Amino acid sequence: MHAWPASEVPALPGQGLPLRIHDTAAGCTREVVPQGTTARLYVCGITPYDATHLGHAATYNAFDLVQRVWKDAGYDVLYVQNVTDVDDPLLERANATGQDWTVLAERETALFREDMTALRMLPPAHYVGAVESIPWIVPLVQKLLVSGAAYRLDGDIYFSAQADPRFGEVSGLSHEEMLPVFAERGGDPERAGKKHPLDALLWLAARPGEPAWDTELGRGRPGWHIECVAIALEYLGMSFDLQGGGSDLVFPHHEMGAAHAQSATGTHPYARSYVHAGMVGLDGHKMSKSRGNLVFVSALRREGVDPAAIRLALLSHHYRTDWEWDKSVLDTAVERLARWRAAVSRPDGPAAEQLLAEVRAALADDLDSPAALAAVDRWAARQEQDGGQEMGAPGLVSRTVDALLGVAL
Repeated sequence: MHAWPASEVPALPGQGLPLRIHDTAAGCTREVVPQGTTARLYVCGITPYDATHLGHAATYNAFDLVQRVWKDAGYDVLYVQNVTDVDDPLLERANATGQDWTVLAERETALFREDMTALRMLPPAHYVGAVESIPWIVPLVQKLLVSGAAYRLDGDIYFSAQADPRFGEVSGLSHEEMLPVFAERGGDPERAGKKHPLDALLWLAARPGEPAWDTELGRGRPGWHIECVAIALEYLGMSFDLQGGGSDLVFPHHEMGAAHAQSATGTHPYARSYVHAGMVGLDGHKMSKSRGNLVFVSALRREGVDPAAIRLALLSHHYRTDWEWDKSVLDTAVERLARWRAAVSRPDGPAAEQLLAEVRAALADDLDSPAALAAVDRWAARQEQDGGQEMGAPGLVSRTVDALLGVAL
């Protein structure tokens, strides 16, 4: 599966700062220093039955900033993202609408690529679907079966949560706290015959009317968590630098993924840090496909909204906060974009180098994009006051905003 085209990242003078970011598993903000010259990043992708709402866009914007900060600090970035192109929600939507599930997945994935291109999100080096990862999933599940970390139940294969002594270290939740969340987010704690209510599906035996593949595990399809593990291990290996996604993936998805990988390989940790973006709400509730309270990037684009304004709207909120979308958020972003573009039409002035330092410092401090935007606002206000009479490095502000914030002025 192919990703989307990369926009050019302008070169900036000097070098960026080390990234300090909040690690969910550690429970604190700490410096995440890649091992070697290449930073390894895995971000969980979409299930393509509706793409791309602003909750998605906010999450991918956060990890786009991670890439930009690392690149500015002199690292190469090996970024991997998956597409869950076979799963229950996708099949349910296809059945409800009378569509072929493969056609639905391909169409929504293509739309996602268009949205990411418009928003100038840097693409992953490897963009991999669940279906194409089955050849890596099967031997991984076989390993877990052989080691006793997995077991069969009526043709399905489950991971035994108790097989990993560190189970729970990513989310910090007790088993009692995990149970209701597991039931809400794709788990089946009440299924009879399981060794433990928190055991998660690795492989689903073929069901009538559902897609399935013939493998050494039997005819069936993969579970959700093992898909990401197989892809991450294939391209990044164990102990990669950062596992990312929305905060709704902390448990069970990232907790289970860590347990699967650590049990299969016998090594720890699966990821060296876990970073999670907050949720975007609408009308008092988190944007979700099940609720249907969604604002789509593609719909805003069709209405003529500049993608740079959409991106500024996302950047105006700290990536870890939950926030509510309304029209005023977009109106403010449109006004800000116009002010910035007017300001960069004048000579930069000597304050441009100071602005670069301020934006670098803000983003290196737990991706504080609101502080970075405020710094550019102050620079733009000074430009308006002095008319841009002082000569400085031509275009440095434009390059700073483009390279570090992904906004083309």
